[in-house]
Amino acid sequence: MDYTQLAEKLVDHLGGEENIRSLVHCTTRLRFKLVQIDKADKMAIENLEGVIQVMVIAGQFQIVIGNEVHEVYRAIQQITAIDDNQSKNAEQADHERLIDKAIDIVSGIFTPLLGAMAGAGILKGLLIIAEASELLTESDGTYQIFHAASDSLFYFLPMLLAFTASKKFETDPYVAVVIAGALLYPDIVEVYNQGEALSVFGIPVILTNYAMSIIPIILAVYVASQLEPILNRILPSVMKTFFTPLVLIALMVPMTLVVFGPFGTYVSDWIAQGYLFIYENSAMFAGAFIGFFWQILVIFGLHWGITPIALNNISNFGTDTFTAMLTPAIFGQAGAAMGVWLKTKRDKVKSIAAPATVSGIFGVTEPAIYGVTLRYKKPFFIGCTAGAIGGAVVGFSGAASHSVAIPGVTTLPVFFGDGFFLFIVAVVGTFVFAGVATYMFGFHDEQVEELTGEKEQEYDKQSENLINDRVVYSPLEGAVVPLEEVNDPVFSSGAIGVGLAIIPIDGHVYSPVNGTVQAVYPARHAISISSDAGMEILIHIGIETVQLDGKYFAIDVTEGAHIHQGELLGTFDLQQMTKQGYDMMSPIVVTNDDQYLDVIQTSNENVASGDRLLTAVK
Repeated sequence: MDYTQLAEKLVDHLGGEENIRSLVHCTTRLRFKLVQIDKADKMAIENLEGVIQVMVIAGQFQIVIGNEVHEVYRAIQQITAIDDNQSKNAEQADHERLIDKAIDIVSGIFTPLLGAMAGAGILKGLLIIAEASELLTESDGTYQIFHAASDSLFYFLPMLLAFTASKKFETDPYVAVVIAGALLYPDIVEVYNQGEALSVFGIPVILTNYAMSIIPIILAVYVASQLEPILNRILPSVMKTFFTPLVLIALMVPMTLVVFGPFGTYVSDWIAQGYLFIYENSAMFAGAFIGFFWQILVIFGLHWGITPIALNNISNFGTDTFTAMLTPAIFGQAGAAMGVWLKTKRDKVKSIAAPATVSGIFGVTEPAIYGVTLRYKKPFFIGCTAGAIGGAVVGFSGAASHSVAIPGVTTLPVFFGDGFFLFIVAVVGTFVFAGVATYMFGFHDEQVEELTGEKEQEYDKQSENLINDRVVYSPLEGAVVPLEEVNDPVFSSGAIGVGLAIIPIDGHVYSPVNGTVQAVYPARHAISISSDAGMEILIHIGIETVQLDGKYFAIDVTEGAHIHQGELLGTFDLQQMTKQGYDMMSPIVVTNDDQYLDVIQTSNENVASGDRLLTAVK
C-alpha cells in the first residue's frame, strides 16, 4: 500500500486540509474532527484501497484502516500541518450532543496511551507468570527492573493523562504535567503514607493515593484550560509568558488537593462500588450482557465511555473483572471471521478474512467487524452470541485482569490467577464455537454476490446523482456557439469563466440547475445562479442588451429564491430585440470553473431547453 498516496486522497476527499480541525488515531481508526462534515465525500473514501469502513460517530469522522493505521496517520502528518494546527477553527460553535462530547473527550484523552498501556500490560502479565512459576522472585534485580518498567505507566498515570488532557482541552501541556507531578511528589506521598494532617492557608487537605487516579487530574486540567485564556487577556503581553504559568500552578495545585482530589476520589469510589454491586449480584448475567453488547458498543464508538471503568477498578481493587468478561466478545468476532475465511472459495474474501482473523486474535476486531462479520450480518450476530456465552462463563470463573490491557492472545497472561483455567476455556471455546457456527450456518458465497450487486447499484446511483449535480442544462433553445466566437471580449477571452453561447430561437429562459438565484441584474438581462452542488452559473441574454434597461424582459424570479432545474425563470421579446439590431448570442458560463478540473461542453450543434449543456469534473 502506498501510504502517502492514500493520505493525499483522504485529505482531498475530506474537504482539504482547511476542513480538518484535528486528527488522532487508535489501534485501527483515524479519528478526524472536521469543520464541516458534509464536505467529506464518504462514498469516495469508502472506495479507496486500504479503507475498510467510514463512520460518523460522536462528532468524529472515523475511517477504519486496520493494522496499518499508524503508517497512514504518519503519512498524513508528513503532507500536512494538521498535527500542528489542531486548535484551528476551535472558536466555531460546537453543536454536538452531550454524550457525543463526553465520548469524544474520553477517547481523545485515552487513545494516545493505548499502545503504551498494551505494552506495559503484556510485560506485567509475563512477570506474573514468571513469579508464579518461580522463574523470578520479587527480590531479584531482574524482576524489580521489569516491574518498574511495567508499573511506571500506571503509577504516573496522572502525569500522562495531564499531558493528553491538555492537548484535548487546548492548554499548556507542561503546566498540566507540573500540576499532576505535585500530586505524586515524594513529600506529599510520604505525608499520605504516614497519615499526617496537612492544610493550605488553614484549609485541611484530604489526602488520597493519586497513583493511577483519573478524575482529579482531568478536572484540574479542564479548569486550567478555562483559566488560561482569561489570564492571557488580563495580563500584559510582556508578563503573561511567565505569570500565566505561575498563577495556574500556584492556584491549581492547592485547588486539586483540596477540591478536585477528594471529589474525584469519591466519584471513583461510587463508580467502583456500583460496578461491584452489579458484579456480585449476578456475575454470569453481567458477563453475558457485556460479552454480547461489547462489539456493538465498539461499532458506535461508545466503548470509550466505558473503558475507564477498567482503570478505575484496578485503582480501587487492584484487579479488574470487567476486562476479563469482555475478552470472549473479541475472540467471538475473530472466530466468526475465521469461519468465513474457511468457508469461502472467493480469493478476495479470503484475503480480507484471513488477516482480519489474525488481527482479532491479537485484540483488534475492527477489521473483522467491518471487513467481514458485520458485512455479512449473520457472522456478527454469531460472534456476539458466542461472546455472551463466553462472558457468562468468565463471570462465573471470577477471573480478573491485574493490569490494563487490550484483550488479545498476547495479553492473556495479565489474567493469570484465580479462575484463569476456566477463563482460557471460555476464550478458546468462544473462538471455536463462533468459527464452527459461522462455517455451518452463518455464511455462504452467494451472500457476497448479493452484497456486491447491491453495493454496485448503490454506488452507481450515487455516482449518477453526483454527476447530475454537476451538470448545467441548457436554459435556452437554439444553436450552440463556442464562447470564443461571442462578440464581447469579456466573454470570449474566458475572463468571466468557461462555457458556451446559445443563439436562441424563442424567448423563454429556464433554470439550468437546482439552486438559488444569487442576482437578477437591474437591466434584467442577466441572472446569476448558485447550484445546490456549489456551481456558479451566469446566464447573459444577448450582447449589450443592458442598454435596454429592462425593456422587453419579464423575469419572474427574485434574488434568494430557490429554483428547480427546468423551472421557467422568465421571458424576453426575441423578435423586438432582433428587430432593433441586438446580437442575441447568449453566453452560459460557469464562473467558478477554477474549482473544477474541467468543464466538458456538449458536442451538439443545437440544443433544446433542458438538454445537457455543460458538465463539471471535480
